Amino acid sequence: MIRFILKAISLFALVVAVMAGTIDAIQSVSASEPVLTPLAVAWSTASPDTIALVADGIMRHLHPYVWDPAAMWVLSQPAFVVLLAVSLFFWIIAYKRPPIAGRFTA
Repeated sequence: MIRFILKAISLFALVVAVMAGTIDAIQSVSASEPVLTPLAVAWSTASPDTIALVADGIMRHLHPYVWDPAAMWVLSQPAFVVLLAVSLFFWIIAYKRPPIAGRFTA
């Protein structure tokens, strides 16, 4: 059950990453120069209230230095790259390794 939830989160992040990459590619073609939308811009465009809520939660429950250097660095990266990394992270967690001995062992 947990693997299913983790794989669903991974799939959702992958779909959103592909959408963000497609939007960036379309904007790059129309501008005739590379356009990489930062995660903060994409997030604030999609849901401006939640980014303030997350920032407030991190600064209140964790140390404020976690927000300033760490989270601000992540938010300044291209949205599709961050979402691809999140998708890969959840897929790796949910991955089930095949048995070492093989399929036909007792």
